[in-house]
Amino acid sequence: MSLNSTSYATVSTDQCTDSRHHVDAADETPANASGCCPECDGVQLVSDDTETYCPDCGLLVEDAGLDHGPEWTPYDEAERRRVGGPVTPMRHDRGISAEIGRFRDGHGRELPAATQARLRRLRRWDRRARFESKADQNLAHGLGEIRRIGGALGVGESIQAEAGQLYREAQSADLIRGRSLESMASASVYAACRRRQLPRFLDEIAEAARVDCGKIRLAYGVLNRELSLRIPPALPADFLPRLASAVDASEEVRERAAHLSDSEAVASLANGRKPAGVAAGCLYFTARELDGYGAVTQAELAAAARISDVSLQHVWQDLQELDLPAWPTCGSNARTDTERRSP
Repeated sequence: MSLNSTSYATVSTDQCTDSRHHVDAADETPANASGCCPECDGVQLVSDDTETYCPDCGLLVEDAGLDHGPEWTPYDEAERRRVGGPVTPMRHDRGISAEIGRFRDGHGRELPAATQARLRRLRRWDRRARFESKADQNLAHGLGEIRRIGGALGVGESIQAEAGQLYREAQSADLIRGRSLESMASASVYAACRRRQLPRFLDEIAEAARVDCGKIRLAYGVLNRELSLRIPPALPADFLPRLASAVDASEEVRERAAHLSDSEAVASLANGRKPAGVAAGCLYFTARELDGYGAVTQAELAAAARISDVSLQHVWQDLQELDLPAWPTCGSNARTDTERRSP
């Protein structure tokens, strides 16, 4: 609002009968400079994101403030979005590096051959100058491995970003010295999945990363100990959704298996056992209890849980000997104890 122009303010009806007041510029300048209302005596003005007003009389002193920050938008008016990608921890420079084009300009026109050759030289020099040190180059390689492993395992971008942050912290703490970058990247992905209670099998990550399981286990131990991650142990309930989806279990079987895995009897049974094996045993026990024999085979569950058929059978037999909580929704589909024990 210009100081030479007349300012208009809207006030409440109980303060004045006229809805508009004319305020002289000479009177407005010292009032605004002091932060007081030009209509009231000693009342401080209140400012928010869009306007400045008097809380007593409602006088609007200033509105539609100018944003003097940059407004980077493309030239095409039909596409209203800001240019440039967001800052991401999955890039060694957090995604603020330059991206030099190749064959077309900003309007989609093909570039001449001389310009393309010049851009090739610029890309080469940009690639050489992108890393300030050997540490940045190793960081870029490690983050690239995290993206590759996460894509092979099908984990979400948020888990990959958390794994990248763990890898950065490990590099800052000088934990990668003497260890391979691939093993630390794999351990970061494994730790991020464990922290989100979406655990992955260690041999599964080793297959995607092409690293030995022993090296990943050692690297994960270093991360957990040196960075004080305090990751809780995996529970059978963490593996239930994945195993149930692998064998296409019904919704009732999933709910009953989750109910069993949360019971104290199954928690005591899981001590010293693989949590995925206990989860597979709960699913097999529930499938035979509700859907009948042959609904879910031992071979399918054992392959999904990465255990042997014998281990799954032992868990199932131990579950039959426990005092498990009743499931009121079983109804007539629930099988008797003799039928469950029969092969």
